[in-house]
Amino acid sequence: MGLSLLMSACQTSTPYPMSDHYDGKHFHNQPVEPAMQSAWKIWWYFLTTTRVHTVPEQPLPVKTLSWADWESLSNSEVHVVRLGHSSLLLKLHGQQWLIDPVFGERASPVTFAGPKRFHPLPIDVDSMPPMDGVLLSHDHYDHLDAHTIERIHHKVKHFVTTLGVGERLKGFGVPAEKITELDWQQSTERGGVQITALPAQHFSGRGLFDRNTTLWASWAIQSHSAQQSAKLYFSADSGYFDGFKKIGTQHGPFDLALIEAGAWDKMWEGIHMTPEQSVQAHIDLQANVMMPVHNSTFDLALHAWYEPMERVLAASLAKQVNLATPMMGEVYTVGQPPSNNPWWRKHLP
Repeated sequence: MGLSLLMSACQTSTPYPMSDHYDGKHFHNQPVEPAMQSAWKIWWYFLTTTRVHTVPEQPLPVKTLSWADWESLSNSEVHVVRLGHSSLLLKLHGQQWLIDPVFGERASPVTFAGPKRFHPLPIDVDSMPPMDGVLLSHDHYDHLDAHTIERIHHKVKHFVTTLGVGERLKGFGVPAEKITELDWQQSTERGGVQITALPAQHFSGRGLFDRNTTLWASWAIQSHSAQQSAKLYFSADSGYFDGFKKIGTQHGPFDLALIEAGAWDKMWEGIHMTPEQSVQAHIDLQANVMMPVHNSTFDLALHAWYEPMERVLAASLAKQVNLATPMMGEVYTVGQPPSNNPWWRKHLP
């Protein structure tokens, strides 16, 4: 199974029109490509550096969310639940969406090795109701999990993703008619939910020879009802860059920004942000409330597992940023005052 996944991962994406971020074979960051160490040097550093508190000593707490309680939430508002890492469940004025769902035990191409989950899932996947859509930011294993897609795609009406990732989805059994691929600055509308792909500073690839053959993106999500509209931003994975200010000017302000804060390191600083940079990105985006994601589920870097939440909390207080830190499985309703619950501190070493 693992070998077949890697073989399928090495297939190249369908060619797309030439642009300032696609040369006919590979996608590129704009305006410049961030400096990065070689993959072999990063792996050697990752494998040989001493780790301290990168994994919690016991499973982290979650708030179990029943589907009955979820479906009883008002359809006149927008509700957001962290499921773990960057996996999110959204109720957008009655439309039910998932973002980057990874429901397996590991963020890995194989089931027997790789970063293992720190906590149980707060939902029962098998009894999940039909989803109106799934939004997929890019093809890395901690954001696109083949086994999850194979498990849930029959319950999903439509998938929205970036250029090239649609080929991955078809390989996982998703019918082509259920897939919309977007380039940066392109939008699609599904049931009153408008989704726009926007630049991010990152990279892509699932195998040894397919680097940057699919696109990565951040996302603006706007939901409408007869009485209300709400605008969300999902950073997905990105290094800090001036694109956040441009996005804030062109597409903001946002009611809620779901910002990566976790898995950074000096060896890959161009493609992931420190918590302090994450808070600055939130400010650049002209967002009202920040919810940090991309942390507290998998061991993907060498910092302590709790450091992202501690540092983003300190930075948000220093910058007077409205921070929402719900426990996994806890509902946050957009427009309501955010609760700043330091749930992770119950398990500090």
